[in-house]
Amino acid sequence: MAYIPWFILVIGTTIVIDYFAGIFIAGQHGKMRKYGLIISLIANIGILFFFKYFNFFYDNLVPVLSSGGIHISKPNWNILLPIGLSFHTFQAMSYTIEVYRGHQAAERHFGIYALYVLFFPQMVAGPIERPQNMLHQFHEEKFFSEAKLVSGLRLILWGLFKKLVIADRAAIVSDEVFAHPVQYGSIGIFWASVMFAFRIYGDFSGYTDIARGAARMLGFELMLNFRRPYLSASVTEFWRRWHISLSTWFKDYVYIPLGGNRALVSRVVFNLLITFIVSGLWHGADWKFVVWGGLNGAYIAAEYLWTKLNLPPMSGRAGTNFNRIKTFLLICISWIFFAAPNMQLAIQAIRQLRVISHSTTDISDVLLAKDSLMASVFIFFLLFCEILIEKERLSAWFFSQARWFRWMSYATVCWIILLFGQFGERQFIYFVF
Repeated sequence: MAYIPWFILVIGTTIVIDYFAGIFIAGQHGKMRKYGLIISLIANIGILFFFKYFNFFYDNLVPVLSSGGIHISKPNWNILLPIGLSFHTFQAMSYTIEVYRGHQAAERHFGIYALYVLFFPQMVAGPIERPQNMLHQFHEEKFFSEAKLVSGLRLILWGLFKKLVIADRAAIVSDEVFAHPVQYGSIGIFWASVMFAFRIYGDFSGYTDIARGAARMLGFELMLNFRRPYLSASVTEFWRRWHISLSTWFKDYVYIPLGGNRALVSRVVFNLLITFIVSGLWHGADWKFVVWGGLNGAYIAAEYLWTKLNLPPMSGRAGTNFNRIKTFLLICISWIFFAAPNMQLAIQAIRQLRVISHSTTDISDVLLAKDSLMASVFIFFLLFCEILIEKERLSAWFFSQARWFRWMSYATVCWIILLFGQFGERQFIYFVF
């Protein structure tokens, strides 16, 4: 409402429709239940389409119609996207779908259902919660807990470190290179894609940590949305660790209804590609996101086909590390389409990456730039911590230390944020989704 006051009517409309749709679905049988679900889905998808995709589809439809002799004029509408629309729309849709499937009882308390959709810590950028995890928590009485307060503050502190020290520092490098890709050789483009990989990870997982921490301080537990994704040994594993709430949403509500992997090989490949293309379109009304989604779908489809050959996998530590590096490089290539401001610049960056070349500009302005070096130091620190967490060593060691040591560690992170953080006006990347 502080952004545009009347936008509260947009989300208010879907809340009212979905609240009564859930009660209607729960009280009906047969086709009537399906009609209630359809009304809910049409309302949510219709509003999402109007605000997020109308201009995109119109701009792509006009040339097609014009080639057939049909000419239409575009309405003079200045359509702005409500903050976080994609997130709370998908969260609302999961509620009516789960009620329809019989996995969730309809919520009779209107205020609690509205709170489920509008819960402030994760409303604008997730995680996209399921009703089974959240609704019962709003009915439970909450009591102050020092342990939850400290744990929540610790998550918030770690999230601020990821956002301000890593993400926003790496953004200085990646934004400059992808805004002018023709000025950089393959080394510059590659390094910028690495910087963006950690920029978007620090930005998005940092927001999730802050959201989970704020919720925990109030006595609520949000789902884990990231689980050290850059330690993945395959792209399939990466998408089980990255933006888990969205990945499982598309798996449960798109991929499995399409047939999942219980079909012919060609059908499974089709299901994977469609699911990831739709996922790409969810991220933004732009062809670069469609290509990004399709590329990740092609990666996973290729891995699925590879498993069908029944070839022995690379084993041992060397094999795992090789697969991790390979996976990271593939993900970095796909991030180029996400990082570039538009499709044209993304293609230019890919073309520059194809030619193995470098220039003194790459070395001085990209690899050896102050922001690049500083971001690299903290990225290595982040990876070191995540490797220890993956091996279940860091937490046990840290919490076995004396209280004064733990609080000195928190104070040190605070000083790092204050000294090396970027306190500009870079909003969280996913706020625009």
